[in-house]
Amino acid sequence: MAKTDNSWKSLLSGSNGIKAISLAGGVGLHAVNVFLATTILPSVVRDIGGFAFFSWNTTLFVVASIVGSVLSARWLSLRGPRRAYQLSIALFAVGTLCCTLAPTMTVMLVGRSIQGFGGGLLFALSYSMIRLVFAEPLWSRAMALLSGMWGIAALSGPFIGGVFAGLGAWRLSFGSVLLISVVLFITITTVLPSGRTSTGATLPTPVFKLFLLTAASIAVSLGSITEDLRVAVAGLVVSVVLLLLLIRLERRASQRLLPRGSYSVSSRLGATYAAIAFLQAATTVEIYIPYFLQELHGYSPLKAGYLTVMMAIGWTCFSILFSGASRLRVIRIWHVGPVAMATGLLGLGFAIIHTDVHPSLALVLISLCLVLIGGGIGMGWPHLLARALSAAEAGEEDHAAASLTTIQLIATAFGAAITGVVTSLAGIHETENLANTKHAAWVLFVVFAALPLLTLLIVRTYFLKEGERRDIDNKSDPSG
Repeated sequence: MAKTDNSWKSLLSGSNGIKAISLAGGVGLHAVNVFLATTILPSVVRDIGGFAFFSWNTTLFVVASIVGSVLSARWLSLRGPRRAYQLSIALFAVGTLCCTLAPTMTVMLVGRSIQGFGGGLLFALSYSMIRLVFAEPLWSRAMALLSGMWGIAALSGPFIGGVFAGLGAWRLSFGSVLLISVVLFITITTVLPSGRTSTGATLPTPVFKLFLLTAASIAVSLGSITEDLRVAVAGLVVSVVLLLLLIRLERRASQRLLPRGSYSVSSRLGATYAAIAFLQAATTVEIYIPYFLQELHGYSPLKAGYLTVMMAIGWTCFSILFSGASRLRVIRIWHVGPVAMATGLLGLGFAIIHTDVHPSLALVLISLCLVLIGGGIGMGWPHLLARALSAAEAGEEDHAAASLTTIQLIATAFGAAITGVVTSLAGIHETENLANTKHAAWVLFVVFAALPLLTLLIVRTYFLKEGERRDIDNKSDPSG
């Protein structure tokens, strides 16, 4: 048998190429849907109503994605690669069809939940199947291909959503995703193996813990339905109680959703996860950015959608730029990044609410602030992820690595829920009054600017030893 090399040509040619495209397509479906939905949501609520549930579209989608990703290993072991992937695509397609035909926001939310579950399965299964369908030398290339699909989605999602929303046909954007799902279903039927695997066969399904996590996120979201502060406070209290119960169960369990040390901010891993969660949650303001840009600045759905992508571009570029930083510079990055992110959030709020500024200047300011937000999180992001891996207890390294995605998804779900609560209490439901919309925008960005500053507090309190504090305060970086 000829030895398999690790070149792109080997991965993308012949039968390997079809398999690679199929797995990348699964990640792509999930990723494109994230950017597409954000772009068209303002058009959706103008058409079918349900503005009070604006943020629920993201919260339910992400929570369902968490459930799908957690259950993916057992799903794979019980059904085998081909069957598991087929059923996941079928679920995603059913959810997409619900969204395409949704006459009301209730149906839309049901569709988004099914989409999220199927998408979470597809996302996790695609990575899990790499070792099953490719020779080991191709694993790193395949991983890079799947990760690169997020970049492609960042470009194509707003384009698809923006074009159809601009034509007054937002349903066709979901319809195009549905068509791709059908094509992918047919393709994987012919290329993926059908045998079962032993991976995850004996893992218990954490049904009750997943229920608690889902219920906690929905409890927070209740505050977005009304401007009644009492409802928001009640939802928050219920959510905290459910999360405390979840943490108690996790600490006593032999099989955990997250590795040991995750729930204590005084532990090295817990502090790192908390920093990651706060930064990730701060980015969920992007849910409302297309809405504010369309309503307050008169931008088209396409223009608003692509402007939002500037945050992702800043994140990616700054991650690459600062990925090779020295140890002392990383310490400084962990201080500078959150401040830059908070500054970008406040600047974006200022630029969005001041509609009397010259359009060209407003566009430049909004773009710069979006890049600053993304860059602020991106510059320290690779080092935070690496710290999480090194902070894990012995024997928990793999679990810590796998939990990075779970932490980000949980932070996104709760961040999205809180955006809905904050904007609701700030009066965003009175959509006919632009003054209220401006007020809601400003309050949202001010509140969420506090999250990266909380990350800075965690860094100063829990990350640094006394010697490292003296380095950051008194020394200059010799590599600078």
